[in-house]
Amino acid sequence: MTTPFPFTAVVGQDDLRLALLLNAVSPAVGGVLVRGEKGTAKSTAVRALSALMPEVPVVAGCRFSCDPTAPDPACPDGPHEAGAGGERPARMVELPVGASEDRLVGALDIERALAEGVKAFEPGLLADAHRGILYVDEVNLLHDHLVDLLLDAAAMGASYVEREGVSVRHAARFLLVGTMNPEEGELRPQLLDRFGLTVEVAASREPDQRVEVVRRRLAYDDDPAAFAARWADEEAAVRQRIVAARELLPSVRLGDGALRQIAATCAAFEVDGMRADIVMARTATALAAWAGRTDVLAEDVRQAALLALPHRRRRNPFDAPGLDEDKLDQTLEEFSGESEGDEDPDPDGPGGGGGQPPSEGPQSDGGSGAQPEAGEGGEPQPSGAGSGEQSAVRAAEPFRTKVLSVPGLGDGAAGRRSRARTEHGRTTGARRPQGTLTKLHLAATVQAAAPHQRARGRSGPGLVLRRDDLRQATREGREGNLVLFVVDASGSMAARQRMSAVKGAVLSLLLDAYQRRDKVGLVTFRGSAADVALPPTSSVDAAAARLESLPTGGRTPLAAGLLKAHDVLRVERLRDPARRALVVVVTDGRATGGPEPVALAGRAARLFAAEGVASVVVDCESGPVRLGLAGQLAGELGGTAVTLDELRADSIAGLVKDVQRRAA
Repeated sequence: MTTPFPFTAVVGQDDLRLALLLNAVSPAVGGVLVRGEKGTAKSTAVRALSALMPEVPVVAGCRFSCDPTAPDPACPDGPHEAGAGGERPARMVELPVGASEDRLVGALDIERALAEGVKAFEPGLLADAHRGILYVDEVNLLHDHLVDLLLDAAAMGASYVEREGVSVRHAARFLLVGTMNPEEGELRPQLLDRFGLTVEVAASREPDQRVEVVRRRLAYDDDPAAFAARWADEEAAVRQRIVAARELLPSVRLGDGALRQIAATCAAFEVDGMRADIVMARTATALAAWAGRTDVLAEDVRQAALLALPHRRRRNPFDAPGLDEDKLDQTLEEFSGESEGDEDPDPDGPGGGGGQPPSEGPQSDGGSGAQPEAGEGGEPQPSGAGSGEQSAVRAAEPFRTKVLSVPGLGDGAAGRRSRARTEHGRTTGARRPQGTLTKLHLAATVQAAAPHQRARGRSGPGLVLRRDDLRQATREGREGNLVLFVVDASGSMAARQRMSAVKGAVLSLLLDAYQRRDKVGLVTFRGSAADVALPPTSSVDAAAARLESLPTGGRTPLAAGLLKAHDVLRVERLRDPARRALVVVVTDGRATGGPEPVALAGRAARLFAAEGVASVVVDCESGPVRLGLAGQLAGELGGTAVTLDELRADSIAGLVKDVQRRAA
């Protein structure tokens, strides 16, 4: 068995360690979401926590880890008699990103259930994690329906498995920890809210601390057992402190003054719903117990707010997480007179850490899409001679867009944009299973078995089934697509008001892509070339950052932009062949520069039409006289043209339900 890296040997990351320890003291806090860049000890700290968890008393032979002093009366392995049992270490169960629903919640033996009426249940990872830790690395890449199941089980403390009228329920109470790199995409706000606490982690910029990180890691890699032995006393002390805090927790008093501070803080920061108030109350109580106190103080409320509120204040994926600490202190001070004996807020908070971890909002990384920024007052910065470049302008306010979808039926990753064959959705038919049966089509199975009952010698009430009788339900749902934006940043788009509206439209489409769980990419063209400002990614906030810093100017190499987009799609098709693409060209349709620019753009557009790539042209032409060039481009692409006004969901004109209305 691999020796885990000691929890107490993790350098820095005080907020991360404190949030994990608070959940170890009180799992009712609701788990931790750890956000941060790669290589910041997120996974190391989570795995190290399991060694600190106290041992768990269990009923001997129970696959669901029932407590012998209070066994679950509905346990599938029960009923159990209350009494003595054995002890085992608390488990840490890891949920892989590619796990199936059956692997998470468990699976029923459908054949035995139908033929014998027996609830033969194979437990899943939720059962394994009961009374332990369930760890989900890259939780933002997990399919939405799995995240929903996971968070529902965490909220209810139980898992329900239902297959065609056969139901199994078992207890599932665990410490839920998810880690994610925001660069790879965000969680939906509804899912963010279900995590009790969140922490932002980043690598230290202090050379001394970085040196210590490397020193300890090298020592651990050389001899894990010896390194762990050097930290054994510190580990034992923290383990004992967790046990003591758990015992003290029921005695902690949450006074009316502290409750009013919690309610006032949540109201001041305009968080939705009441979950934030409840999580703050539980966190403040756990903080007091961790500090060895029986009264919740103002400093506990402050620290609880810093851990429980930042992720609940995000209204869209482009909002950087964080909390205005001055406003927090002002709110707590305003209601401090009603607290009984509260001390002055401590900026560091108990257990070290304190304070808001560094916020890592979307930044331009200086890559291929980085461009010179606007100067003071929005004036353009000097650029190369003859470039005609103008500085970036801010995007207009985003709006809700009409649905743009890819025609036909796909097989891509689950999402919310285009029709697809999926594991979840409405049942459209049945087929023979290919591999493991996951969704039984009961009527088709019975229909297949019924003609053979006499030949199989059926004599009792049960249906005599063979594996060949089983039928898999085919279902239709929605998939996520690759939405590739091809944005004209040439001089013809350079008018400030016009480019601001264009950026607002693209930002609106990015928001729509986020909500529909798409991957996005960004190609821009101006001057004499096209650039891949952002390769296909799940991080729409990265695309928004590139868009915000995009200047305009120069000629309009439309053909170069289309050819660059075609190359991006070709490479992405090799990486993810099941994900269908939707190309959104944002332009006024003009093509200038080089020999025969219009004819060359037409030939490039016809490449997309020949390959059946779904496309839409957002026509940015304005003014009383319009040339209709964007419409001609859409015809060459085999797609649809839509004006900026028609793109709005509340627009009466230009209803867009499919980007290839002529495909039929």
